[in-house]
Order: sequence, then structure tokens, then C-alpha cells
Amino acid sequence: MALSLAISPCPNDTFVFDALVHGRVPGAPAVEVTYADVDVTNTAAERGAFDLVKVSYAALPWLLDDYHLLPCGGALGRGCGPLVLTRGDRTDLSGATVAVPGERTTAYLLFRLWAADRPPARIEVVPFHEIMPGVAAGRYDAGLVIHEARFTYPRHGLTALVDLGEWWEGDTGLPIPLGAILARKGAVDPVAAAGWIRESVRQAWADPGASREYVLTHAQEMEPDVVDRHIGLYVNEFTADLGEAGFAAVEALLGRAADAGLVPQTSSSRATAWTS
Repeated sequence: MALSLAISPCPNDTFVFDALVHGRVPGAPAVEVTYADVDVTNTAAERGAFDLVKVSYAALPWLLDDYHLLPCGGALGRGCGPLVLTRGDRTDLSGATVAVPGERTTAYLLFRLWAADRPPARIEVVPFHEIMPGVAAGRYDAGLVIHEARFTYPRHGLTALVDLGEWWEGDTGLPIPLGAILARKGAVDPVAAAGWIRESVRQAWADPGASREYVLTHAQEMEPDVVDRHIGLYVNEFTADLGEAGFAAVEALLGRAADAGLVPQTSSSRATAWTS
């Protein structure tokens, strides 16, 4: 029986999972892939829809009863945080309507922590690809964006009001946890799954050209140079292993959010993960 896997079509995910998806990882089962934005996979994971699934770290408090957090394969790093974009010279969000990519995304959780003392007037959940055009057209006063938007937002005539990654790193000294890989309890051995993913990452780094066609096919018309910058930023040492700093970042994010009443209290992420 094939293993069900849900990831985004973004270059970092397709780059990381290419070898696993295409049967080049020794000992791994066949994989059946679903591609979806993380807001969709967050919701699907609550239904137990996939054996392996990419979700937002912000969604973990609702998922860890049914899933193991794997210590590899996700998106965590430095200099890669979400941006709050505006048009013109707006310097704050008082009275603003802000478009966000999902209520349980890490981006929105970071935004809520950052804006706790100066919240906007209104939040609208908007498909990611509509956020920058919507801000540029004046439908929203600001937009919360992630991933390749870091490289392309000037084309829309927009300005970065704040880099939430810089804010987080400056405040905590820790990397920013964005997307996690989970293994459904009772459906897949987390130790084996982590091994398959690490081997897939190793092959991706050893021969980047092997995944090129696959990555570009799913890159949603992203230019090759943007694809390369995207992979270079989001596939890093934490992709192979969260390590001490990675787990500390996850625990800091969820701990602060729980203390602020934004997510349920949860047990240590380290205690739910295979960390060997």
C-alpha cells in the first residue's frame, strides 16, 4: 500500500521530497502525493487525512495527539521570515484590513505575537496568490506573505513594513520555525520516516539537477532564479536535522503563543518527536 504524503508545490518541498516521491530512496514504500497550500494541509491533518504531511508549526498544538513531529524535512531557518507588506508609506496598521494566508499558519501566529499591542482593525483570510495583487489594488491595507514573495514583492509596488523573521530572531536569538513534517501515529514508523526523508534530502543536495524538472513543473510559473533563491533560503541545515536550536525555536514559539492565549498549551515538541 502506498504511503500518502501531502506537501506544498513550493520548490523547497519538491526539492526535498523528490527522491522519496520518485522511488529513489532504498527501503521506502511507494508514495502517493497530494500538493496543497499549507492552510489546506493544516485542516486535512486534523482529519488524519495523510500518513506524512507538511503543516505549519503553529498548528502543532491541535495535531500532536495524533502525529509525531519529525526532526527533518521541514522549513526552519534564519532570514526567511514572513513579511507584512503595504503600499505607500504606511508606518503602522491602525485601522487597517490585513490579508493573511491562514488562521493557523506560523506566519499569522507570529503576526499576532508581533501585533499584540497594536492589532489591525480587521483580518481577512485570503488565498496566498491573491494577497500581493490585493494589497497593490487597494482591496487590503496590508498583506502577510511568505516564501517567494520575499523576492518578488517589489514588482507589485509594495513595501515591507516589518520582517517578522528579523523581529523574532532579534527578540529570541533563535531561528524561525515555519513548516513541520508530521507522521501519523499508527500509520507510519517515525524512525523509518525520518530516515527516508533524510536520505531524500541527502540525494537532493548531492545531485540538485536530478530534481530540476520536477521542481520547475510545480513551481507555479516561478522564474528559475527565484526557484534557486527559494531553495537556497528554505532548504538548510535544519532541513536535515532540527537540532538543539531548532527544537528550542519550536518550543519558544508555541510556549509564547500559549502564554498569550493564542494556542492551547501543549507538551514539549521534543517529547513527541523522534530525535536520535
